[in-house]
Amino acid sequence: MSDRVTIDQMASAIMEGLTEYADLATDELKKSVKKAGKTVKDEISKTAPKDTGKYQKSWAVKTVNETSNSLDVVVHSRNRYQIAHLLEHGHAKRGGGRVAARPHIAPAEEKGIEELEKEVEKALGG
Repeated sequence: MSDRVTIDQMASAIMEGLTEYADLATDELKKSVKKAGKTVKDEISKTAPKDTGKYQKSWAVKTVNETSNSLDVVVHSRNRYQIAHLLEHGHAKRGGGRVAARPHIAPAEEKGIEELEKEVEKALGG
């Protein structure tokens, strides 16, 4: 009977340790997601085409979904979203010809992904 109590206690202690690790890992991963979102926003703002500066300043990070073990963020232009696609991919001019593409969103996204991978590895001890 005493062996059974010891095994139960050990199993309970292991589960408690695993739960604590999962909670710590989740918190670190959420921090990593927030940091990567900020990196993307900052990179877009830094490399976006500048006319009046309003487009560059319009970028923000928004949390769209958060649960106890996940976090979804989106980087978006608050009030200049209509021109984001046109600037990123180029567009036809009214009188003919084309305006050249000014890629600034895709490179920022790539940088954010790299940042997230690096932060996740660091957070999980890899």
